[in-house]
This record gives sequence, structure tokens and C-alpha cells, in this order.
Amino acid sequence: MNSTAPITKWTGNQVRQTFLKFFEERGHRVVRSSSLVPHNDPTLLFTNAGMNQFKDVFLGLEKRDYIRATTCQKCVRAGGKHNDLENVGFTNRHHTFFEMLGNFSFGDYFKKDAIAFAMELLTSPQWFGVPLDKLYFTVFGGAEVSPGKMLNEDDEAAVLWLNTGAPKDRIVAIPGLKDNFWAMGDTGPCGPCSEIFYDMGPAASDEGHADCQFPCDCGRYVEIWNLVFMQFNRDASGNLNPLPKPSVDTGMGLERMTAVLEGVISNYDTDLFVPLMKRAAELCGLDLQREETLEESKKTAGSLRVIADHSRAATFLISDGVIPSNDGRGYVLRKIVRRALRHARMLDAPSPFLSVMSAAVRAEMKEAYAELENHGTRIARVLDEEEKRFARTVDVALAKLDDFVSHVKEEAAHQKLTETPSLAGRKIFELYDTYGLPRDFIEDVTRDAGMRVDWDGFERAMQEQRARAKASWKGAHKETANPVYSKLAQSYKTEPDFYFGTKTRDSRIEAIVTKDGAVNEIKAGTEAEVVLDRTSIYSESGGQVADTGSFYDDSESLELAEVRGAYYPVTGLIAHRIVAKEALHVGDRVSTVADMQRRVRDMRNHTATHLLNAALRNILGTHVKQAGSLVAPDHLRFDFSHFAHLDPSELSEIEQQVNEEIRKNLEMRTDIMNIDDALASGALAFFGDKYPEANVRVVTIPDASEPRGFYSKELCGGTHVVRTGDIGVFKILAEQSVAAGVRRIEAISGDRALAEYQKSLATLRTVAGMLNSGEDEIIAALERQFEATKQLEKQLEGIKRKAAGSLATDLAQQACPVGAVRLIAAQVDGLDREALRQLVDALRQKIGSGVVVLASAEDGKVALITGVTKDLIPKLHAGKIVQELAKIVGGSGGGKPDLAEAGGKDTSAIQKALDHVYPLLDRLL
Repeated sequence: MNSTAPITKWTGNQVRQTFLKFFEERGHRVVRSSSLVPHNDPTLLFTNAGMNQFKDVFLGLEKRDYIRATTCQKCVRAGGKHNDLENVGFTNRHHTFFEMLGNFSFGDYFKKDAIAFAMELLTSPQWFGVPLDKLYFTVFGGAEVSPGKMLNEDDEAAVLWLNTGAPKDRIVAIPGLKDNFWAMGDTGPCGPCSEIFYDMGPAASDEGHADCQFPCDCGRYVEIWNLVFMQFNRDASGNLNPLPKPSVDTGMGLERMTAVLEGVISNYDTDLFVPLMKRAAELCGLDLQREETLEESKKTAGSLRVIADHSRAATFLISDGVIPSNDGRGYVLRKIVRRALRHARMLDAPSPFLSVMSAAVRAEMKEAYAELENHGTRIARVLDEEEKRFARTVDVALAKLDDFVSHVKEEAAHQKLTETPSLAGRKIFELYDTYGLPRDFIEDVTRDAGMRVDWDGFERAMQEQRARAKASWKGAHKETANPVYSKLAQSYKTEPDFYFGTKTRDSRIEAIVTKDGAVNEIKAGTEAEVVLDRTSIYSESGGQVADTGSFYDDSESLELAEVRGAYYPVTGLIAHRIVAKEALHVGDRVSTVADMQRRVRDMRNHTATHLLNAALRNILGTHVKQAGSLVAPDHLRFDFSHFAHLDPSELSEIEQQVNEEIRKNLEMRTDIMNIDDALASGALAFFGDKYPEANVRVVTIPDASEPRGFYSKELCGGTHVVRTGDIGVFKILAEQSVAAGVRRIEAISGDRALAEYQKSLATLRTVAGMLNSGEDEIIAALERQFEATKQLEKQLEGIKRKAAGSLATDLAQQACPVGAVRLIAAQVDGLDREALRQLVDALRQKIGSGVVVLASAEDGKVALITGVTKDLIPKLHAGKIVQELAKIVGGSGGGKPDLAEAGGKDTSAIQKALDHVYPLLDRLL
């Protein structure tokens, strides 16, 4: 795209490209969008702003090799405090998924350049060419930023806008902290904002205003860009201390800017959404233009907007590894998917539907997000499974609603109520929230049944649920880095020598940090964290646990400290968790020695993890995506996306393929390259991991027999064996589900795997000896044993049935009358519950009309079963009888009118319970 040739007809893709190009030409690094799943940030449900991926840079936890950046960040706001899902599709600018354009300065330029850049990009005919008379500019108007502490109006920003050509009457100071002041938290970076608004004209007013003035919030004046000036650091006492290097963070909504440049009021009328709405209408046999004309009466255009928006959100969330579930991120995705499916049902959409819509999303967005196509199969499968689950769940929920309605009607009839019965709002919300039953479904059923719903109670339950969701994702406030590490990172970094061995000589102690802060020396016995200029101790990252080891003097004859682990307090620095054996001082020279046996086991398991991942993708399909891992000395754990339990034959094939690559003894290769080249070469990156733009490590397992020339290629910062044969052997221990659509394999390698195989062989030989058969004949011998056991069990069942028949005859003769009803109440030991049920049935047949109560005691527990013949059900209820008896034996129970069961703990009270049956029946009759 040539900036000297202005565009006259804009598209969303062109808006995105133009923004990034503008800032790239002004020295900004174009940084790819981070995942929607925030990396290592417990404070966020989803990535919801462009600055999220730079949060650690602003906090001083990370330093990058550039000081200017620009991005187009994919974002989702649909949970926690942004839980306004019901508005999406029915306003001009509410979305779940959206893209945020931004430019960032990390201690480089500040207000002057940020404002100049914004004005040029927006108004220059060579760029966006927005008429200046359509724009308004707000600045911070002053406020009390903490108790007793005032911050004055941002006159500096106002003057800078004036200098760039903004009319004075269009520069508006907005007092207060709500709109024009930004803070990362209660403490930390903060500062004033300047927002840019576009006048959409009177037609955009939601309230029909013909001549309202800025800043009227009727919808006419739309915020299109927010410039945040990180100017201060707020401490715990509320003081605003000027930052030594002020920074800039800006955010422009792509959808809003596209609407401005395409000359439409609603974001949904841009080319970002219209093709998706047309595709949805086409699938449902509708005409989009006609439905928009009839919107006031039919509301179907709103449903098409919901489907378009939610299809985008679902596609991107699943692509980034989120799977529908009942909590956390998966719960929000499930709500988005089910809301889309509800609106699809309203339009009589065919099934499958959302997977087809997702294909349309991928086609529209592939220019900006090429990775979507790589995940297309997995996205479609997840959506198809969720669509089927929704259909089943709605059927179950409707049945529950029918039962609830019937129960309330019966209660109302029993109590002879004259007013229309009301359904409890909390119970109805359970059907809405837990089962996903749409509100309009509920309204239809209850209206047809002539029932009222306590919608106030429903709303209260919804607000409580939203509060719980918000609380569950409040997270911990992410503190700024320890000042010692932040300052040190400006001058030093720890060279990682652990890729080359387990020993490093002549390492310098750069810092010592204890619980009391930075110190220059520590005595023997002190626990501390030590930063070196270089180390052979691997620091925990990427799923691989940290090394343990020691610090020695350079002769390696005197142990100076025990190393219990290591981690990255800020990017580029490694902190060693140590216990000093001798006095240590900043500036001392030490040798680092990692535990070689532990490291070797880690290396085996880490390379085995790469082989396992490749085997899973080869055998199960490329939809398999890593969802987490653990590499430890004694085992490895690998989580991955898949929709079904792996059967024994699949696990055997996976294990066999991994061991085949081990036997080939392939030589590993590690290359250093930039991330774009790495991904283009076929390397895999995983589950929202944060990788540097340059100097990423690419670990390859070459295999000339493979079509691509390699068996596995991954971005990885871990340690690995030299050749695959160094692993020795690989064995899968277990496979299980850890979440909806996520499976886990636990495995071992090397000496532990060999020991496990030897143990299995020893067990096999022992069993063969017990069966008096050869090892290859065990299965046949076991089958003969099982068959013999089945025959014996059949004979035993026959004996039991005969004994039960005899017992039934004896018990029937003991029946006693309670009024006109015959009663059998007895303790019968030695029978399991199924045998007791059969005996109750036999006794009811023998007495014809009456009540049977049987009790048994086994292993200190009581079993009670009550049966009532059908002719007595209008008078007696087996469930209510057994409930009262259960209390006597310290238990509970219930059941149907004709048959009910209970359990208890007090075997000594069985006779008391049986004696209570007679007076209980007498009272009930």
C-alpha cells in the first residue's frame, strides 16, 4: 500500500493495514497480536486491550529490543466486569470479539509526538483523511486522584492539540477519573488520557436529538481513539511520582474506525460484518436487506447480527485453545456459542450451523490471521459437538421445566389457590444458566401453561451469578518487579550456559536479595536469591522444572551454596534460590554445577514430549493442540485438545511410533531465528506462550523419511538430548480427561520406563505361574477361569432365587393386619439390594394388597426397602414411609409411591424402625 495514493473506498483490512503501515514508517516495530488467552496473567479472563501483551514491559518486569511498537490486537470482552452479552447485536457498537489498533512508546516519545501522530494519521489526505470538523478532542480536566491529593487539568495536552490544528472550541476538558484518567491498579503506572471523538451526525442519535452539542452521550459522538499518557507511578500512600521514562499506550477500535471511513453509523454495516450476516441469512433462507427493512416488527436482523458477532468470537477463542466448559473461560465461550445457537433456532437455521459460519469467518479474516485456517478442522469439530450438546441440553431443560410447571400446578391445586401460580425466579434462572435454556423458550412454555414467572427473582439470581463470575476472575494485582531486579535488568542479563552443559566457571554474583531486600553479603545458613552474570542452572520455564545443584569456588573443592531452584524475576535475569553454605558477597566469583542426573532425566522427558506431540498429531490428526505440559525428572505430562477417550490400540500405536523414532537415534538440531521465519518453516508454537520477536530457539528432530524432512519442529527454550536414542525407551502410564475437549497423557522415559517394563514383565510371569500356564497363554487361561466363575455365579444365583422363593413364602405367612391393610416388616440379612428388591416384588404378589418393609445390615450399614401395592398408592406413599423409617436408623432416602429405598448407619436401631412401621401405617390410614 502506498501512503501517497489515498484510498477512496475503504475496507476493514485496509484500515488495519494503513494504521500499522503509518506507525511502521515512523520507527515502530509491528508486533503480532498475542493470544486471546493471556499468558501468565491471573488478573485477566481474556485479552481485552492492546496493551495487555506489553503489561510486563510497562511494569518493569520485561525489557524488549524495541522502544516503539504498533499492533492490531484481537480482544474479547464478554465476561467478568464486561459481562453485557445481552446487548450484543442490538446496539451499534457492542461486540464480544473486536480488534484494537494501537501504538506504544516504552519510555521513548510522549504526549507531543503521540498527539502529532494521531492528528496526522486521522486527518491527512494521504492517510485516513477524516475531516477535522467532524472531530472532538478531550483532555483530563482535573480530579482528586487519592484522598486529599488533586491533579490539575492537563493543559499540556490541550496546548499540543491546539498546536496540531485542532480548533480551540473542540478541545474539551473532562473533569473526574471516569473517562480521562487511566490506572493499571490501585498502585503502579497511571496518567491522564486524551480521547478523540467522531461526530456521526443527528441520524446516529439513539434519542432522536437533532442538534445536541458535544459531549452528549446519545450515540451521535463516538469515541474512536484513546491516548493514554503513563506519566506517574502511584505509590501505596496515593502519591503520584513522575515516571523517569513516561510511556504511551493508545487504542483505536478497528470496527469503529472502519464504520467512520465507510460512512456508516453501525459497526455491523461495515464489510467486517455484512458478509457474515449475508451468509447467515443465506443459510436460513432469508434476505438480509429485507430483514433489516422489517426489523421493527420481526427482529430477525438482530439475530443475524448476534450470529455474525458470536461466530467471530467463537472461531477466534477456539483457535486460541479455549474449549466450551462449565467454568472460567470455557464457560464464557459456551454462553457465546449457545446464545448464537438460540438465535439460529429462532431463524430455523439448519444443523450443523455454527461450523459453517466459522468457515465464513475464517475466509473473511485469513488475510490478517492466517493461523485460523490451520485450526479449521478443530474449530469445526468443537462447534459441531457443542451444537449437538446444546440440542440435547435444551431437550433435557424443557423436560425439567415441564416437570417444574406440573409440580407447581399440583401444589396450587392441593392448596386450592385462586390466583395464577408463580414459578420461583431462582429455579427458572437455574434452567437458564445451568442448562442454557433460552428465556424466550421459558416464556413460551409458561405462557402456554398459564403460569407467571418471578422475573424479579430471576434478575436477582442473574446479578448474583455475575458478581460471582467477576469475583472468580478478579485475580491478584500484578505488582511491579522488585526494584532490585528491574534496575539490574537495565544493565545486566544472565547468560544461559545451561544449553551447553551442567557446569560454568567464573560466574560473578551481580545481586543478592533476601526477604529484607537487596544486600551486599550473606552469612552461611541464609536463604536468599542470587543473580549471576552467567549460569548453568536451568531456570523453570516452558513446562520444564528448574535444575537443582550447587555453587562452588572455582576449584570446585568448596561448596558455597545449595541451589534449590531458579526462575526469571524479569526477562533476561535468572534468580537462583539458594541456601548459603559459606559467606557470599556481591562481586564474588563462583562456579555453578547443576545436578547432572536430574538434568539428564529432564532432557529425556522433554525430547520425549516433543516426540509424543508429533505422534499424537500424526495418529489422531492435526487438530491436536498442546494445552499444557510438565517436564520433570521422574515423569512427563502432556495436555492436548481431543474429543474422545483414546482406546488401547491408539495408545499402543502412539507409544510404538515414539519408540520407533527413539530407535532411529536421530540427531537433534537447534536453530536461532526470528519468530516469523520459525513459523514459516513449520515450527509449532503453543497455548498462548509468549515468544520474543527475534532469537527464538527452534528445536528440530530431523527425519529424512518424513515428507517435510523432519519428524518434529517446535519453538522451545528447554534442554534436550543430543540424539533421540539417548532417551532409551518411552512408556505411557495413563490417559484421562482433564476438561471438556482436553485429554492428558502421563508418561515416563529412560531408566524409569525400563524399570516399569521390567516390573510389568515380572507381574506377567507371576500371574502365569499362578495360572499354571505359559506367558503367551495367560489370556486363554484367564478366559477359562472367567467362564468357570460365570458358571459358578449362575449356579449361586439359582440357589439364591430358590432360597428367596422359600423365604418369601415364610414371610408372607407372617403378614399382620393394620386395619384393612396387610403388613410384612422383617429383617433379612445376607441379601444385597437387588435381591431385596426382588423379594419385595415377590411378597407384594403373594399378599395381593398391602405394604412390605424389609431391612438388612451389612458392613455396619443399614439398607431399607419399602413396597406398596398399587391399589393402596392413593392412600400410602412408599417414599414417605421409608423417609420416616430412615431417620430412626440415622439415614435418609426416598423414591416412588410404589417402591422406595433408604440407607442408614445405626444397625442397632433396625428392630426399632421395623416396630415403628405398624403405628406409622395406622396413623397414615
